Amino acid sequence: MTVENPTENLQTLIRCPSVTPAEGGALDALQAMLEPLGFTVSRMTASSPGTPDIENLYARIGTEGPHLMFAGHTDVVPVGTESDWNHPPFSAEIVDGMLYGRGAVDMKGGIACFVAAIARSIEENGPPKGSISLLITGDEEGPAVNGTIKLLEWAAAKGERWDACLVGEPTNPDKLGDMVKIGRRGSLSAEVTVFGTQGHAAYPHLADNPVRSIVRMADALMHPVFDHGTDNFQPSNLEVTSIDVDNSATNVIPAKATGRFNIRFNDTWTADSLKAEIERRLDEASKDPTLRPGRDPARYEIIWAERPSHVFLTQDDTLVASISDAIETVTQKRPQLSTTGGTSDARFIKDYCPVVEFGLVGQTMHMVDERVAVADLETLTRIYKTFIEQWFEHART
Repeated sequence: MTVENPTENLQTLIRCPSVTPAEGGALDALQAMLEPLGFTVSRMTASSPGTPDIENLYARIGTEGPHLMFAGHTDVVPVGTESDWNHPPFSAEIVDGMLYGRGAVDMKGGIACFVAAIARSIEENGPPKGSISLLITGDEEGPAVNGTIKLLEWAAAKGERWDACLVGEPTNPDKLGDMVKIGRRGSLSAEVTVFGTQGHAAYPHLADNPVRSIVRMADALMHPVFDHGTDNFQPSNLEVTSIDVDNSATNVIPAKATGRFNIRFNDTWTADSLKAEIERRLDEASKDPTLRPGRDPARYEIIWAERPSHVFLTQDDTLVASISDAIETVTQKRPQLSTTGGTSDARFIKDYCPVVEFGLVGQTMHMVDERVAVADLETLTRIYKTFIEQWFEHART
């Protein structure tokens, strides 16, 4: 095996069944790729009550600045029903120019290409004119408690400092080179419970139906719109994801109703200002006199999910220009700079250094027969190599 070959790197990583929280041999394989290149590799296991222990990896080559970090994850989502796959999910088969396997694009492919890019750059130019590190977690697809956030804290406590970071998540919607993520919307979730009084459906005056209020509250959360978007972000959007009463009887008014929601928000809001607006809407809806004529406002409580994801935007010209220029050099097209999509571990990294995301085409991530074009692996490796060299050139001037 030669680590300059991204396809071979990816096949090795896919054959490690590293479904969260299992390490599955993926970090062992990555360590074996990096140490011959001159990286010092450290492994740390993070623990938190109520969550699985997670093995993580940190590797660095070089001792001086500037310092470029590549971040990613070797854990993958479950395969589902394995018999639904046309190619076994951990076999890494290549058929008609496509490499199949769980994690092919999300995101062992990005890691495989970055390792190949570093190897080629070292072979051609010698060690980097500064430092390169890889921060790799096994908990991105899980609760994200014992992964990147703990690994960053651990490395920073040892004196590690970074000037910029590239996250290798699959950012391209259709073709390689379409899109670079330069920020992410915030994400906030909560559970709302409305309390009523259980009773017979034929005698509603003796009961208090919480379903009436939870439906009105859900509507108040979704209308009117929170904003119309900003220069860099889409409009904030709230989705009610469930309404439950745990009631199997059609003639019983339930005692309580619970709704859950998630909102992806832009830089119009902070998590605290958004919470205040949501609580205002709920309080107003709970007092709607048409729902409970002659009665007190609906009784309810809201429980906010821990650790909301905060909105951020990267405005580091050197980092953004270096990845954009590298993409254009290799693909002859300029990528769109975007803040769309969900959250990623960039939400933790942005507290330590400027961060952007760029990786493979994400169309098959988390799907049966997840796959990547072998040609894209070679193209991404060339982009990463060009980026590494251009970033160091600009960062040192």
